[in-house]
Amino acid sequence: MAWLFLKVLLVGVSFLGCLYPLVDFCFSGETRAPKPNFVIILADDMGWGDLGANWAETKDTANLDQMAAEGMRFVDFHAAASTCSPSRAALLTGRLGLRNGVTHNFAVTSVGGLPLNETTLAEVLKQAGYVTGMIGKWHLGHHSSYHPNFRGFDYYFGIPYSHDMGCTDSPGYNLPPCPACPRGEGPSRSPDRDCYTDVALPLYENLRIVEQPVNLSGLAHRYAEKATQFIQRASASGRPFLLYVGLAHMHVPLTRTQLSADPQGRAPYAAGLREMDGLVGQIKDGADRTAKGNTFLWFTVIVFRRAGGSL
Repeated sequence: MAWLFLKVLLVGVSFLGCLYPLVDFCFSGETRAPKPNFVIILADDMGWGDLGANWAETKDTANLDQMAAEGMRFVDFHAAASTCSPSRAALLTGRLGLRNGVTHNFAVTSVGGLPLNETTLAEVLKQAGYVTGMIGKWHLGHHSSYHPNFRGFDYYFGIPYSHDMGCTDSPGYNLPPCPACPRGEGPSRSPDRDCYTDVALPLYENLRIVEQPVNLSGLAHRYAEKATQFIQRASASGRPFLLYVGLAHMHVPLTRTQLSADPQGRAPYAAGLREMDGLVGQIKDGADRTAKGNTFLWFTVIVFRRAGGSL
């Protein structure tokens, strides 16, 4: 009896980005390989040089650099769009914005979202018996049937749109700085700020708002915790799973988590890179502990900048 074992580790780059799968395929005439799990991690607004795998001077992405060294890098792998909603719509439908109807970002005031006649990857895999989860930034419609739970995802934990589209408990760094939510009575909009401040940014778990305004400084930790829990529970169920993680990193405002003062302004960005890299590492470790032999882990990014290093 002849057996063929193929181990694949992928790190993909969409202008900048990383995809890391670890899958053992077993092919034979008598045994059918189990359905693979999929973990898709999408980062926001990174530059080519933000990964040490691409720019030797960058020292803040140890986990992603290791994935790149062990896996496969796609250095000419292009995102479908350079903005939030269109890129996410294309990722989940496999269709460009001119075909799926999403060519611009959805706003806080948008009542629609990804057209309901579009089929998402989550819906396809759910029909194939997969457990499906989404952690992080959605930005494809937050009202009614446009919510992730109605677009193929069994579980959702995250924010409905970008975290500069509403005031928060911990605004973080931005240029100009995004203001905190107002306390008490008084006008909420500041004309010299670039953030929406009329609405406090909510944090959802499925259809329920669990925090509003969201505390950005603890959000990465909560994402890692929820992603790990989802992987564990899905693996325990015996069913294959899809986990889609839409990171807030490196979109502004950058959080103030463990940041040190730096007169040149580089420390907040470097700290954000380290936080994002640690979050990806925790998700990878969670997948390795429970489903290492049968999981594709893909890290990719919407590239906003070509510049290397820190802002």
